Amino acid sequence: MEVAAALAAALVPSWSAMVVLFSYLGYLAVAGAILPGKLVPGAVLPDSSRLHYRCNGLLSLLLLLGLSALGVYMGWMSPTVIADRGIELLSATFIFSVIVTSLLYYSGLRSHHKSSSLKPHVSGSFIQDWWLGVQLNPHFMGVDLKFFFVRAGMMAWLFINLSLFAKSYLAGSANLSVMLYQFFCAWYIVDYFIHEEFMTSTWDIIAERLGFMLVFGDLVFIPFTFTIQGWWLLRNKVELSLLAAMVNCFIFVIGYLVFRGANKQKHVFKKNPKALIWGKPPKLVGGKLLASGYWGIARHCNYLGDILLALSFSLPCGTSSVIPYFYPTYLFILLIWRERRDEARCSEKYKEIWVEYCKLVPWRIFPYVY
Repeated sequence: MEVAAALAAALVPSWSAMVVLFSYLGYLAVAGAILPGKLVPGAVLPDSSRLHYRCNGLLSLLLLLGLSALGVYMGWMSPTVIADRGIELLSATFIFSVIVTSLLYYSGLRSHHKSSSLKPHVSGSFIQDWWLGVQLNPHFMGVDLKFFFVRAGMMAWLFINLSLFAKSYLAGSANLSVMLYQFFCAWYIVDYFIHEEFMTSTWDIIAERLGFMLVFGDLVFIPFTFTIQGWWLLRNKVELSLLAAMVNCFIFVIGYLVFRGANKQKHVFKKNPKALIWGKPPKLVGGKLLASGYWGIARHCNYLGDILLALSFSLPCGTSSVIPYFYPTYLFILLIWRERRDEARCSEKYKEIWVEYCKLVPWRIFPYVY
């Protein structure tokens, strides 16, 4: 009963948790608006318009890391502040996501814009429209909310991990398993911001409207569930053998090379269809679909890389529990579902060209398996 009461109390957002959340989001809004960054054109929308994105996420991240380090050094904040208030922050962020989604839904219904970005898409079902969203690229005070929320979620993932690492270090439990997990995730997240412009050509940015699915996914699901391994390692000591650590590193490297390589090839191809792929002119199907490089191995080879990376984040936790494997399991199911949706969309869009491409590249995600 005492544990249940303590948990229930923690689920009620404290003022300190609200301060942390809104200070963080406020910083990202200001930093995103004033810090220099490459201006990247987005995909061409159905009405021939295109948005432009200021990709200064890496600079925003580095500055926030510096400010946080200064705050810890000066004694203004504890390095474990996030880990100490994890459940409170989860609750506060969830409530914020529900409020934001509701505001987006009702403002979208009242929109009279005709542009592809702001034109309301209403199915008539409240649940469907609230969940999937009404507008493609809603803005608030000049901030593209979809791009902003993705950045906020990815960066929060890193800061939660760093706070967990600080707690492990202070407790004297920062062993090889903790180091590997922290290194793999940090590399992945920092690399994401180095290549942030690649995000502008992804399915989420191009095709998904901004509803609860994306708002919750970016602000709550990514930072608070992708760190389950870190929370688990904080409470469970895992001693990895040298062989297990080497295999873990191998899976991470292969996953990273496939994931980053496939996404880079796709992004470069969209910007310049004549750019060389692995030193050779690209092979095209119907003059539109890339069938070279990773995209000649599987139709969604980037998903394979993402799944291997997710697995590498969990392997440092050993095999004594399935809990740390929630992320790769969830991601596997999500990407299979997304791949099916994407296949249906591409089949409708490209018709016979897509049929020809599928014959040339028969594997969906896993070569010779699926």
